[in-house]
Amino acid sequence: MSSDVRHRVDSAGPFPLVRLAGVLDAGSAPSVRSALLDVLAGQPEAIVVDVGELEVLDRDAVEVLRDLHRDTADWPAARLVLCNPGDPVVWQAAEWPLLADREKAFAQLGPPSVDHRVSIGMEPLVGAARRSRELINDACTRWGLEEVAGSACIVVTEMVNNVVQHAHTSMVVLLAPHDTSGLSVAVRDRSGTIPSYTGAPAPTSYGGRGMLLIDSVASRWGSLPLSDGKVVWALLSGSMTDPLRG
Repeated sequence: MSSDVRHRVDSAGPFPLVRLAGVLDAGSAPSVRSALLDVLAGQPEAIVVDVGELEVLDRDAVEVLRDLHRDTADWPAARLVLCNPGDPVVWQAAEWPLLADREKAFAQLGPPSVDHRVSIGMEPLVGAARRSRELINDACTRWGLEEVAGSACIVVTEMVNNVVQHAHTSMVVLLAPHDTSGLSVAVRDRSGTIPSYTGAPAPTSYGGRGMLLIDSVASRWGSLPLSDGKVVWALLSGSMTDPLRG
């Protein structure tokens, strides 16, 4: 009999609460990763995962949570907390903080920041990149991050235009402050095609320069596959020089 893990997301609290139930082993671990990635794609500040109804048959399968923690450390850099762990020893391999129950988990996380997450959904139409730049300029002004606004506009233009020209799906642009003077920019679409970057294209080649531009202005960037598409993200640091200004 194949193993199975069910999940339910409760968004009524200050941060998403994901309740997992079923049997965790090598067969069900990928579905756990996929479910949590879908929640993280919304760029929350934190998520709480309740494993009280999750039976672990294969302790090695717990490493799926460790790998998820490492893979999302740069983006969305959310705080990840497990609660109701039963036997804490079973969950140590996850490398997540372990709290006895949901109340203690939310108490440790504290209240969410105010106005530190912005998102907008758009269709793949002409003008989407312009609207995204307007969103970035408004957010950077509110957050005092004008230093990175120019670079962030370069990044979001390339990301959004890639969706418009190639993916042809609806998209969501996500913004959030990062560290003390940086900005996180991400675009979620419904295409499973993952962008690749192998260095600068030949001077005589057409195309291929979008990821080069992103790589030149972002401190770090990457992508995460989702069950219904992907997220491409980039981090802009206030200490980096805007290549358009020298």
